[in-house]
Amino acid sequence: MNIIDKLNWRYAVKQFDVEKKLSEEQISTLVRAANLTATSFGLQPSKIVIVENKELREELVQYSWGQRQVADASHLLVITINSEAGDNEVDEYVKRTADLRSIPEENLEGMSKMVKGFLKGMDDNQKHAWMANQAHIVLGNLLTICAVEGIDACPIAGFQPEKYDEILDLKMDGQKSVLVLPVGFRLDSDKYASLAKVRMADSDYVIMK
Repeated sequence: MNIIDKLNWRYAVKQFDVEKKLSEEQISTLVRAANLTATSFGLQPSKIVIVENKELREELVQYSWGQRQVADASHLLVITINSEAGDNEVDEYVKRTADLRSIPEENLEGMSKMVKGFLKGMDDNQKHAWMANQAHIVLGNLLTICAVEGIDACPIAGFQPEKYDEILDLKMDGQKSVLVLPVGFRLDSDKYASLAKVRMADSDYVIMK
């Protein structure tokens, strides 16, 4: 497999084939890959909401600048962040770390205090921006995995998060929507699939010091 060829193959799909669906195994691969994404402190302040329900997705189109990919894709992945990230989330992470690595929780007290101090040192806007950055890392990883697995995708930031939160009842789950990623398979007639990728030359993209 040549990863560069795979990345050249991928593009932001404009038209999905509504008849083609991802398998459970493919969805499982995307979920596992997203869950393995690197995050600050390993705290994972984001989650993925998988929307299969067609009626819900049709309702979301009007709050996505009319982008039909939201409804026409096989599945809609909504990347969310915690409504709040604080001591409870750190305590859960410490417990999970202790359990999985078979070490006493008290051995992680220093790390716990450090992470809690970091979170307390940010105001709400700074914390939101920090968590949103983590969500973007997840998105980037998902796009690469999709390319490798031959799954089409279209990253979307042009949507109304508050409407998504309301329609998907995300407040009940303590989440806020940040990014949207329809996934599935391109329609053969999507003209954008064959267009040349417009990028800088690698030599212009890199600054050497």
